[in-house]
Amino acid sequence: MLSPSTYAEEVYAAVASNFTIAMKDIAKQYEEESGNKVVLSFGSSGKFFAQIQNGAPFQVFLSADENKPDALEKAGLIVTGTRFTYAIGALALWSAKPDFIDNNDARLKSGDFNKLALANPKLAPYGVAATEVLEELGLTESTKSKWVMGENISQTYQFASTGNTDLGFVALSQIMSEGRIAKGSSWIIPTDQYSPIRQDAVLLKSAENSTAAKELLDYLRSDKARSIIHSYGYKTE
Repeated sequence: MLSPSTYAEEVYAAVASNFTIAMKDIAKQYEEESGNKVVLSFGSSGKFFAQIQNGAPFQVFLSADENKPDALEKAGLIVTGTRFTYAIGALALWSAKPDFIDNNDARLKSGDFNKLALANPKLAPYGVAATEVLEELGLTESTKSKWVMGENISQTYQFASTGNTDLGFVALSQIMSEGRIAKGSSWIIPTDQYSPIRQDAVLLKSAENSTAAKELLDYLRSDKARSIIHSYGYKTE
């Protein structure tokens, strides 16, 4: 349990876009229990990584992968010993159309779709996972002409949800609500078809003396936060 601070602090957190809904829920609970305020910025982990290297005033970074936090640690830009995996992501093939996907790869293999949305693998770990799945299925070359790339997983979901693409490789968390697929149709991709999406969090050097920032990261590991994380289809260690 957190004790409300006598003097409320603000915590500036850069959060991978796939974790948007879950983090909003977690931050709300943290604010209610601590009295502190969390200022959330959501976007591409690759862009946040570059911004942090250039001195952006974030205090906490929740990445969509483990590589960028590791690189920041090696560069001396985080508080030593604060890096941990807060969530392990899952990938899904999704369509806004009900019954378009029958919880398998048949639609993808048939080629009977207009466009396929995926996150840019140069910027987004979920994009890397999507390309690994296509490679595993032997569909890279046959589908490439239909790819529509999003800058991050949020933009990728937008392409699919608006019908601009029939299909999209999205984060499972984006299509889940209360532990079930909220709408449309999907194939929850077996995790042996792509590399584990380990999402790491770090306390940045600028927050070395921030009690609130440290408490927020501790809260991410609490049972209450983990319950929220699991409800959106993530796993935790």
